[in-house]
Parts: sequence; C-alpha cells; structure tokens
Amino acid sequence: MSLKVDIDPHSGFCFGVTKAIEAADALLGKGEKVYCVGEIVHNQAESNRLELKGMKTIELNQIQDINSGTILFRAHGESPLSYTLVKDQNLSLKDATCPVVLKLQKRIKAAWLHQKQIDGQIAIYGKPGHPELIGLAGQTNDEAVLISAVKDLTQLNFSRPIELFSQTTMSPEEFEEIVAIIKSNADNPKHVLHHNTTCRQVTGRVPRIKQFAKDYDLILFVSGKNSSNGKVLYNACQSVNPKSYFITKPEEVERHWFTSSDVKVGICGATSTPLWLMEAVKDTILKL
Repeated sequence: MSLKVDIDPHSGFCFGVTKAIEAADALLGKGEKVYCVGEIVHNQAESNRLELKGMKTIELNQIQDINSGTILFRAHGESPLSYTLVKDQNLSLKDATCPVVLKLQKRIKAAWLHQKQIDGQIAIYGKPGHPELIGLAGQTNDEAVLISAVKDLTQLNFSRPIELFSQTTMSPEEFEEIVAIIKSNADNPKHVLHHNTTCRQVTGRVPRIKQFAKDYDLILFVSGKNSSNGKVLYNACQSVNPKSYFITKPEEVERHWFTSSDVKVGICGATSTPLWLMEAVKDTILKL
C-alpha cells in the first residue's frame, strides 16, 4: 500500500491561542510558577505538555489560595471579577486574552452602558458554559441574555431595544438566522442592533477545510473533545468526505481505516490543535 500523507497548512493554533501558549512557555522557561485559570487550550495533549513543564491549571475560586507566582489568563478572556481577584491577592498577572476577544469585551461593555440608558437589552449568542461567553457576559455584570438556540429567545422582551453580539467561535450563518428571528418578533425591528462578531480567522477555516477534505481519500481530524471549534470543523470535513475520522491522539489511529491500494491521507485539526500533535499522527500513519 502506497501512502501519501499531508498536513493541512491552514490547521492548527489560531493567533490568539499561539499568543497564550507562547506566554506560558516563556514564563515557564524563566522558572516562574504559573497558574492558568481554566484549561489553556481545549486540547489535552497540549495542556499535558505545559503541565509537565510546571504549569498548573486552576479554577477561578482557587486564586484566593495562591500567595506567589503568576496568574495566566488564557485566550478566551475573563470577566472583571477575575481581574479583581488577582489584584486582591497582590499576584502578578499575564493577560493572554486574544486581542479579538479583548476588543469584543470592550464593545459589549460600552453597548451595555448605552442600552441601560434607553431601557434596552444586551444579548450574546454563544455556547453555554464556554469560558469566552462567561467573560463576555461579565462585561454586563451578567445581565446579558445568553442565546444558544432559538428556544432561548423567549428570554427577550421584544417590546424593548435589543443589541446582539456573538461569541467569536460561533457559526456566522447561525448567527444571522438568530438575527432574522429576533427582527421578525420585535415590535420595532429598527430597535434591533446586531453585530456579527465571529472571528474571521476561525470561521474562515470552514470553507478552507472543506476544500482540503475533498482532495483526500481519507481525513484524520485531530482535536480535543471539548473544543467547540473542533466539532464545527470536523462536521465540515464529514459533510464533504464521509471517510473523516475524529481522533484526539496518535494512539487512536486504526489500521483498518486504510484499505485502498493507493491512499491519500489528509490530516487537519482545530484552532486548538498543536502542529506537533498532527505531525505525531502523520508519523504513526507512516509506520503502519
């Protein structure tokens, strides 16, 4: 069997994740104690690599138990409460919030202050429990209406102004569907403001990964199971190539997937998938 194995050049860490990983590596390289609030990236293999170098993953409420070291805020961003907790403990802070997310946080806070003056509402379209969404909602003192599906729109008062934003990693098409439904229910559609704040660097990967998946007999998609971006991109692969397999590590590669006498294999991944992990998958395939 002759194998041709390629790694998608557009897969792997996005800019925000790269920035956070580099910040962690730099601090650990100086021998500092590093405490990351939440999983630094939704990829267990990469998290394990950093933890082996000394980084510890903590929950937000554990900050009050730390007396020395550096607190790291990951790319997803944090709420104002998190900054207060670090300041109260007099700890060093390395803020690796993605610049795109940081800009969005500021926009949402400004919009919330404006909407309060006109008896309006802030709504945010996102994934329930996602760290980025928690940080965005925190800019509104957790007063924003969180929308994950059409059923959640019943929380809105359609007689009042509404201003809608989106978590950066959500589907722009689904966001526009939510906007259309809100406008159709609003007493005055002109009082509905909406901002498609999905990240183009992330959402732009969907058409690219579809094109990549079309060109191969078999696709191995490498991602952490907790990555919402990973699920979206894997589904995009499957929609154009039924022989797409989701794996989290090289050990999950199955020999029986490779049945053709001449197989072209494509390897791709989420914005939270490190290049070294995709390369390890490639090496495993070539050793079969």
